[in-house]
This record gives sequence, structure tokens and C-alpha cells, in this order.
Amino acid sequence: MLVEFGDTRVLVTASVEDGVPSFLRGKGEGWVTAEYGMLPRATHTRSAREAARGKQNGRTLEIQRLIGRSLRAVVDPRALGERTVTLDCDVLQADGGTRTASITGAYVALADAMEALVRRRAIGSSPLHGQVAAVSVGIVGGVPVVDLDYVEDSSAETDMNVVMNNGGGFIEVQALRKGTASAATNSTNCWTSRPCRCQRLFAGRPEALAEPLPGARGRSGR
Repeated sequence: MLVEFGDTRVLVTASVEDGVPSFLRGKGEGWVTAEYGMLPRATHTRSAREAARGKQNGRTLEIQRLIGRSLRAVVDPRALGERTVTLDCDVLQADGGTRTASITGAYVALADAMEALVRRRAIGSSPLHGQVAAVSVGIVGGVPVVDLDYVEDSSAETDMNVVMNNGGGFIEVQALRKGTASAATNSTNCWTSRPCRCQRLFAGRPEALAEPLPGARGRSGR
């Protein structure tokens, strides 16, 4: 699926495979993981492919671990069974918020993949017990801003990435203050900006999930 947050565009796919990592083998539990990457011209200047450099950088590893943790927070691993779901998040165009867009889109791809397993009677019911969405918030020029673009993010005094479930609970929060320490009132202003935007993302989910699934291709979901 293609997710768009402003000018940021991320293509997300979910692939389901039999088997789990060695640390889960024989436990009857599934695993959800993620891989994240940016196309060389996702930004204004070309970046070399990480495959050409022979290793992923720290930012890439951090983001894909965040995506995996966020999705595992709403998955019952026993209901999934010994299967691995890999969410591939490929940034086509980056203008800030690529990790929050990836998390939000990855949930839809995961939900579609679980629905495909249920339809094929591979599992009795979906192992999902909630929804996930993420949004960036920050203080720019003393003003709270939601879903920061690149220019806003680079000049923000404070910025946060907030991951929530549809029950209003926090799954993960990443926060950074640039320069001097932030006053508590600034952080409060950030917090009051995020729940409404996440709820708007959840409200748009039924339309996205109602789209027909593509034809089955091997063991892959959407």
C-alpha cells in the first residue's frame, strides 16, 4: 500500500512466511519484523544505496526496529502461529515524518495480510487486538506543529514521534530537544496536539481497509 503524509510517500508491503527466528522456534508463537529503506532520490540530493555500502546505517536500524516494536504491540503471537510477517517500508519521497508514515501504513498492510490468512483458513481469526498509528509533533518558532515537514523538523526547538493505539494508549514516544532545555509548558503543548491527529488517522482506516486485496501471490499478503 502507498501511504502519503504531505509530500512524504512510503510504499509498504507485508509478506507472510512459514517459520520463525531461531529464538522462537518450537514455542508456537509468530514474529513481526520490519525493514526500512529510502530510495536514492527520495530526498533533494541522491544518497548512495546502503546495499552498495555493504551495511545499514544506525538511523535505518533504529527506524526499522521502531516499526517492528510498534506493530508487535497489537499482535497476539500465539494466534499468529509459527509464521513471520515482514513489513517492507520503502520511502519513495521524503519530506519529514518517514518513520511515522511507515508505522501508520505498515499497520494497514499487516491488517490486510492477516485478513488474507483468515480467508485462506490458515488461521481461525485475526491475531490483531488493536490498531496502531504514529505522528510527529513539535514546537517551531514557539508554535505547536503536527506532522512536521523537512523544513519544520530541521528548525524545530522540540520534536517528538508519538506511536499510539486506537484505545488512546501510548506505545512509544521519541522526543528530542535541540539547544537549551525545554520548558514544561512547551512539552505540554506538544502533547495536546497529538491525540486528535492520531484519532483522525484511525478514523480513515475503514476506507483504506475496505479496498479489495490484490490477487494472492505465493505466501505473500499485501
